[in-house]
Amino acid sequence: MTDRAPTPSPAADTLDALRLEVAAIIVEALNLDLAPESIPADDSLFGEGLGLDSIDILEVALVVSKRYGFQLRADNEDNVKIFRSLRSLTEYIAAHRTA
Repeated sequence: MTDRAPTPSPAADTLDALRLEVAAIIVEALNLDLAPESIPADDSLFGEGLGLDSIDILEVALVVSKRYGFQLRADNEDNVKIFRSLRSLTEYIAAHRTA
């Protein structure tokens, strides 16, 4: 019996790749001076986490909408949940993307 780490599923690999892609979009859209891979998946995008404000989120939403083919609307009651973290934004994109 060997103690091998389980191999990630293709879906997990795909989600990890998408998460890095979304992090790169955030960095590029907002001209942040940090590496996309340095954004923790579960840290808050607002306040104490990445420190984004509502204008930053609007800019990210615009780029994400164009890139992935669906609308992220300012009046969506789920925006706080969607933009809570890089992971939550990535999961939302994965579930709703058309492009």
